[in-house]
Parts: sequence; C-alpha cells; structure tokens
Amino acid sequence: MRLALFATLLLAGAGSAAHAQTQRCVDGVCEVQLTPPQLLAGAEKLVALRRFDEARPLIEALKLAPGYSLQTRFLSGFIAAEKGDFRAAADQYKAILADDPNQTRVRLELAKAMMAMGKPQSADKQFRLAGQDRELPPELAKAIRGVRAVIRQKRAWRLDVDFGIAPDSNINNATGADQVTVNLGGYSLPLMLGADAKARSGTGQTATISTGVRLPIASHVSMLVDFDSSGTNYAGADYDDYLVQFAAGPELRLSQTTSVSIEAVGAQRWYGGRLASRQGGVKAGAQAVVGRSDRVGVQLDARRTNALFNPAYDGWQTGLYANWEHALSRSLIGSAGIFGRRDWLTEAAYSSKEIGGSLAVGGELPHGINFSLSGTASRALYDAPMQFFSSEPRRDWRLSARATLGNRGIRVFGFSPELALTYARTDSNVAFYSTDRVRFRVALARYF
Repeated sequence: MRLALFATLLLAGAGSAAHAQTQRCVDGVCEVQLTPPQLLAGAEKLVALRRFDEARPLIEALKLAPGYSLQTRFLSGFIAAEKGDFRAAADQYKAILADDPNQTRVRLELAKAMMAMGKPQSADKQFRLAGQDRELPPELAKAIRGVRAVIRQKRAWRLDVDFGIAPDSNINNATGADQVTVNLGGYSLPLMLGADAKARSGTGQTATISTGVRLPIASHVSMLVDFDSSGTNYAGADYDDYLVQFAAGPELRLSQTTSVSIEAVGAQRWYGGRLASRQGGVKAGAQAVVGRSDRVGVQLDARRTNALFNPAYDGWQTGLYANWEHALSRSLIGSAGIFGRRDWLTEAAYSSKEIGGSLAVGGELPHGINFSLSGTASRALYDAPMQFFSSEPRRDWRLSARATLGNRGIRVFGFSPELALTYARTDSNVAFYSTDRVRFRVALARYF
C-alpha cells in the first residue's frame, strides 16, 4: 500500500497534543494531522538522527505556522551547515540574530560557520559576543576563550574599507566669530576677520582603509604590521585632508587573556594639496580580559613631529590612554576611558597639556541594526601666551560627540550602509580658537 505523509497544521489549540488527529487513509493515501509543536519535535528528532531529507518537509510545513520562524531558520541553517553549505547556514543564523541579538546558541553556530568559511575575524566577533552571556556554563565560557585565543594567534590579516560623502559645517575648523581682539603696541583693538579666516561649510568625498597582518615568529610572539589611511576631498584643493600611518613591531601573548606589544610608527599628512607634516615614533600597549564581561587596555604613544607648514609646531607629542570595556548585555558593550597628552613644541605658545575622559556604548539591535554612541571631554592648558591675541596662556575646553548607525543586513556588493553624525566644540579664552563643527557622513563599509 502506498503511503504519503501530509503535515496539516492545526493552528487552533496548537499547543495541545490532544488535538493531534489519528491517521486517515483514503485510496491508499494516508494523511496525518500534526500540531506545530508536534511538527517541531518531529523535525528536531529527525535532524538529531541526521535524517535531513526527511526533516525538510516538516520544517517547510512548520514555516506556515506563526511564531516559529526562529526554529525553522535555525534548523534550516543547521542542516545547511551539516551538508557543507556554510554560506546558506550563515544567512539563516544572521536572519535570526537580526530579529533577536540575544540568541547565544545561534551566535555560536554562526561563529562556527564563519570559521568554516575562512573568516576568522568575523568568527572572533561572534565568539566574543557569545562569551558575554553570563548564563553560559563555566566550561563553555572557558572553551570560547580558548578558541578566541587560537583565532587571534592564527589570524593572518584584516582589512576594513569604507567610502562616502560628508557634509561639514566647518571644513577648515575655523572660528565662527566675526571679529577678535588683538594686541598691538600695548593696545587692545578689535579686528574684523575675513572670509578665509572664518568657518566655511562644504561637502567632501571621504574614504578610509585600515589593514594589518599578524605574522607568528615564535611561540607566543607575533609580528604586527598595520597600515591606516584616510582622506577627504573637497571642491578645489585648499581644504583637502589626507593621512597615512604605518606601524610595525612585536606582540607578546603572556596568556590566553593578556598581551603586550610595541610598534614603531611613521605618519604623513597632506593638507591643502601640500605635504603638511611627518611623524616618527613608537607606541606600546597592553590589554587583558578580566572575567567574562570586562576588558582593560593601556597605550603609550610618543612621536616626533616635523611640521613643514610652520617650524614653530615641530617637537614631541606624547599621549597615555587607558580604557575599560564592559559587557552590558549579550549584544551591548559599554566603555570608559581616560587620557593625558603632552605636546613639547618649538614655540611654548603652541605647547600644551591636556587631560580628558570618554564614554561610549554600542552593539547590535533587532532587525540587523548596529549602533554606537560616544562622547569625549577634555581640558587643555598651554605653556605660554600668544601675545598677539592675549597676555594670558590659551586655555580650552574641548567637547565632542559621535553617533553611528548601520545595518549589516543590507549588502551592496558586500558593502553595508553606515550613517555617522559628529559634533565637536572648542571653547577657548582666545576667541580665535573657539570653534563649532558638525559633520554628517553617509558611507558604505565592508569589514573583511
């Protein structure tokens, strides 16, 4: 006798096994009516037995029931991964996380799929987010830390690229004041500013490239090589701004959770169509993972600047930075930082001390949205007065804020859209150096 199975969903009273119907056969064709929970249980059992072809009809039937999209996507992704189609599996897992970023099991499966696709950096991100789940069994949390350590040791390269447009209220980072007070021959006189000395707005084309390689050279020791570049092109060349930086040096991994590094640094900046400055120096850092939810880091940066536009700005610039990251939830990370900077330049009037702090929060939201919010505040004190403007040394309050919003669920040739809004303000006792700047950036970004 021929036997065919038709899974008919009983959506009324779907949660009760009592609504399951007995088998009915007509003309050699048998029909079995199952509730959604029974379909799910049957599909899960067949998947566990690796009878994937028999499980698929049940999964397809279950897709018709409301409220079961997570289960059907997960089972479809799991079957795809078991059959070696990791790209299809990753697509299913990403769809689940786009709706609910707190699904730790799904995130772990996505990380495994990313590893199988040869994308260790993406896998490391997913393992990191999964490891923030405070409900993980200790042995699983330890295993995740071990896997991440192996990924970091073996990860050979990274590449991040983005490009876009950026309307800007102050492309020359100048004052908005119409006049300033200057000192001439012992007298204080008001001076009207020309258009070139005041803030100008404009829209530029922007792009950034950040890449690096990690080359193992000994047990627990790797050579780091990093290259970063950014640029903004405006109409004409007067305010075009381009920067490149290269760094290389060893990294020593003291344990699975702690590492230190030191790199030689070189940088060049072009502004207004001309080479503006060269820098050379060193940066050293250390970072450690503390427990499941925290990471701390510290970095020292010291470099010598050769200012080709004005030798008065030649000299040493140093900075010390400390940062603490904390997992606020399974998909959100908060951070706080403090920093101090010291510029020893040729002219004491341009030399300064600065101290400040920062706060940030970011992560993933439903529907594939990722976001970040950050703010920085600092106080800068200069060593000597600029006699032309004031008999008192310059003193600044500096504030900045940034908000970004993206959606990696949207792809345009592998690139995802990203919006960024930045605000920067400097309040100075010397009016010429008081500035306001708002920049809005629309970009496409890809992280390899």
